[in-house]
Order: sequence, then C-alpha cells, then structure tokens
Amino acid sequence: MKHESPIKRRQSRQIHVGSVPVGGDAPIAVQSMTNTETCDVDATVAQIEALQQAGADIVRVSVPTMDAAEAFSKIRPRVSVPLVADIHFDYRIALKVAEYGVDCLRINPGNIGREDRVRAVIDAAKDRNIPIRIGVNAGSLEKDLQKKYGEPTPEALVESAMRHIDILDRHDFQDFKVSLKASEVFMTVAAYRQIASQIEQPLHLGITEAGGFRSGTVKSSIGLGMLLMDGIGDTIRVSLAADPVQEVKVGYDILKSLRLRARGINFVACPSCSRQNFDVIQTMNDLEARLEDVNTSLDVAIIGCVVNGPGEAKEADLGLTGGSPRNLLYVGGSPNQKLDNEDLVDNLERLIRAEVERRKEQDDAIIARAHD
Repeated sequence: MKHESPIKRRQSRQIHVGSVPVGGDAPIAVQSMTNTETCDVDATVAQIEALQQAGADIVRVSVPTMDAAEAFSKIRPRVSVPLVADIHFDYRIALKVAEYGVDCLRINPGNIGREDRVRAVIDAAKDRNIPIRIGVNAGSLEKDLQKKYGEPTPEALVESAMRHIDILDRHDFQDFKVSLKASEVFMTVAAYRQIASQIEQPLHLGITEAGGFRSGTVKSSIGLGMLLMDGIGDTIRVSLAADPVQEVKVGYDILKSLRLRARGINFVACPSCSRQNFDVIQTMNDLEARLEDVNTSLDVAIIGCVVNGPGEAKEADLGLTGGSPRNLLYVGGSPNQKLDNEDLVDNLERLIRAEVERRKEQDDAIIARAHD
C-alpha cells in the first residue's frame, strides 16, 4: 500500500525554523502550540516534550509579557524542538526572545507601532537568521478593513496580509511565512487560494478556533484537505479545544491520508458487521492504545471477515482476516499464520512490534553500509 501522493505541491521559497526546513521540497511540517501558563517553566517544558514525542516538528509558545519572555529564556535550553514565540504588539518582547534563541517570531509588523520599532525587530531577525510568521486572523482584522468590507472576507484577510508583507518587503526581508485563518472553512480556503498565487513564501495552514476534538477534527480535515489537495501548504497546525498532543496526531492523520507524510501505523479497519469473526472495534481500540509509541511507518489491516479481508490484507504490510475457526494473518501480502481469538490482541501487538524492529534493523544496516 506504499504509493506516492499524486498531489503536485506549490513551489515556495524555503525557510528554516531552527533545524526544520519549511517550504520548497521539504516535508509538510506539523506543529502545535502549548496551552500551559508560559511562566510555569516546568509545565511548559513538559508539554513541549510531550508534543515532540507525539511528532511535532515545531512548537509555538505564547509570550505575552516580559515575564513570559524571561520564562522563555529558561525553557529554550531545556528542549530541542524548534520554538516559535507568539507575540502581539510589544516589539521589546520580540527583541528579548530573539536574544534568548527563539527559532521563529510570530509577530505582525504592522501591529508593533513606529517604523524604528519595526526596523529593530527585522534587524534582530536578520542578524540571527530568525524567520517571521505573519499571522492574519479573521477575528482580529484591522478596524479600517472591518469597515471597508463590513465583515471578515477572504479579500479582507489577503489585504491585511499584504500590508504586513509590504512592510517586510520595504526592509528587504524575505524569510517569512504567512497564515490567513478563519473559523469558517470556505473563507479560509478562499483566502489561501488567493494569496498562494501572489507570493512565493511558504504558507502555514490552519482552521482557527475549529472547535472541540471531534468537530474541530472534522472541520480541520475538510479545510486543510481541500488546500493540501490543491498543493497549497508547507506547515500545518490543527487547532482543537483539546490536548495539544491530539492536534499533532490529527495533523499526521490528515497528511497520511493524502500520502504527504508517513509516521506511525496506518490502520485499515472495517466498521464491523454480523459477519465478523472477532470483535473488530475492541481489537482496534486496544491496538491503537498499545501502539501509540510506534513511529515507524506501517500499514496494518484489521478486517473482520473473508469478504473484503483477503484483498485488504494482501495490500498491507500486515493484515488480519477474520476466519472460522481461526483468523488468517498476512505478512507482506502472503498468508503467514493463523491466530485464535484468544490472546488475539497480544499476538497482533507482538507481531507488529517484531515487524517494526525488523524494519529498524534493516534501516540501520542500510545507514551503516552507506557510511562504510
């Protein structure tokens, strides 16, 4: 089931957020944002580490005050993942976190006041090779744009973004990325489609304030999926009123479904019916819970009966087809062994982990030969 994605991605200028390339031919980066109190250094570090463990390529931290900037100076050396500082209005905070080793500044240059303040932030970013993210949000459009358009529209979002971009252009600063977010899917998609043809910089995708875990996942999947199918998007953040770790997992699931990233197990499972020869739903729940730590890309099919089971199992790396009196396991497309319902999950976990280990050893051997 390993196929290349048919999506032709928009060609964008590549920037680097710390060690992570964003844009160009780089993989689409997955990011999230902490929701701890930034001044609680230990709690924030713990959440950053949890996000990194879940696969986050980049983590954003809100830095609303100078006290939070000082806390950032303690957080930065304790974690290895690239950090973006989310800053609004106060240019002095941006200068502080630049000094403390931030990897990207999320600050809109049009919102930080006088020209000398804008120049100071841009000079600091230039000196330290720090990119800037321009982040336009439908909920915080400039008052004159609200008056001009009457309400948030795709055109209003793009006009706001271009104002900030013009400031960076005036200072010959090109290492930036742009987001144009709304909680309304059609508005967000239209805005990104408009700006994608107007600038060369990478685009940070997201449906802002998408909702709770279930509704937000659906809304984000539809909105981001529409854009990604168009080849638009260089980094994504799924915004959920939920544990930020879930944002990372959903982000990867979106990218996996479009064959744009591969991380962890891609389960193919039937919804189950009266033909099933084992409890598919419980088996899936148990396997997903037990195998959350697996990062190796693997296709695993769990199908309850012999109608669709053999076809799906043959296409997967490992596939289980329900059968009576015993279930049949396929490995690499071929029948391998039969498994009883008793201890089925234990045996499947053992076999999946054995395949993961085999692949790791294979990869290590390839790397070793390349270094010889």
